[in-house]
Amino acid sequence: MPRSYVHLSIEDRRKIARWHDARMPVLEIAQRLGRHRATIHRELKRNRFVDAELQHLSGYYALNAQSKAESRRAGLRKLIRYGGLCNTVVDRLKTGWTPEQIAGRLRLDGSDLQVSHETIYQFAYSKDGHAIDLWRHLPEHRRRRRGRGKRRSQAHRFADELSIKCRPEVVDARTEFGHWEGDLIQFRKELGQANVSPWSKESAALPYS
Repeated sequence: MPRSYVHLSIEDRRKIARWHDARMPVLEIAQRLGRHRATIHRELKRNRFVDAELQHLSGYYALNAQSKAESRRAGLRKLIRYGGLCNTVVDRLKTGWTPEQIAGRLRLDGSDLQVSHETIYQFAYSKDGHAIDLWRHLPEHRRRRRGRGKRRSQAHRFADELSIKCRPEVVDARTEFGHWEGDLIQFRKELGQANVSPWSKESAALPYS
């Protein structure tokens, strides 16, 4: 199978629709078209027609799938067709704006031509974007875009020095105010009711766990 990706044509989609209606397995459809099975799975999922009122009409139709695919690619071509919009996006990327900030500002200004941050990312990683090294101006400065499931940061919620493993041993004795989780509810005579504020005395009547 060639490494360069070629978009599915209307003829490919007609074959997919016909074979899918015949309940042919996705793997066999992929083999007949010379495509990866993930391509067929993605095609059936993204370009499926859904009728909210008449569910029995929902399904995969070649012409509808072709229309949806062309509409989706039109968003990326917007930065190619409209030079002024493209120049605005490129200039702001080079001055430190993120794609999210650019898309948000265009929307806030009520511009006639707007573009989503996802379209900007796709353009930056496209052949045209690589020609002018737009990836260098993106937040992560990556030459290649990471997979969809790897784009969110997986950083720890708490710093290592705040880990419970680093808790002082004296805390385990729970002899001082501040050593209990939810002190205002759980502390009682042992921690000095004389210094308890009036509103917290009511809380002290709760069972001690």
